[in-house]
Amino acid sequence: MEWFLGLGIAGLVVLALALVFDGVLDGLFDGLGGLDGLLSLPVIAGFVSMLGLTGAIVLGTTGLGTAFAAAVGVAAGGFAGWLTWRFSRSLMRGGASAAPRGDDLIGGTGTVVTAIPADGYGEVLAYLAGQPVKLAARSTVPLARGSRVWVEAALSATSVAVRPVDH
Repeated sequence: MEWFLGLGIAGLVVLALALVFDGVLDGLFDGLGGLDGLLSLPVIAGFVSMLGLTGAIVLGTTGLGTAFAAAVGVAAGGFAGWLTWRFSRSLMRGGASAAPRGDDLIGGTGTVVTAIPADGYGEVLAYLAGQPVKLAARSTVPLARGSRVWVEAALSATSVAVRPVDH
């Protein structure tokens, strides 16, 4: 039983070290075909700790012997390692959303913060991806401060064409 507990504790220590020294050994097993990420330090630590702790529990609660406890521990460790691998893969793929662009402003509304003269520039406060953005704005009609506007076009990265919102 001491061996199983030792494996469980060693696996937890390796897992803690993997969290502290994140990525130090990540490239060690690159290029081994489909095993990319499967032999990462968190996966190995999860396997070893689950093998040890499950083996100790099975050995301590049943009288079926060390071989049976080791077999159950290997199965539980394999499952824990697989879950760790799947979870880390899903986390790595999670950040693939596109960055907002100026064209995403088209069709949105805003508020005039600096009056816009006819065929001149003023400023509007619009929202891009939920964040307020202050932009230079051009309109064909004069717009007073506080007017609600609709963004018709993105003229550049920092300017837009607007028109008044019809109530």
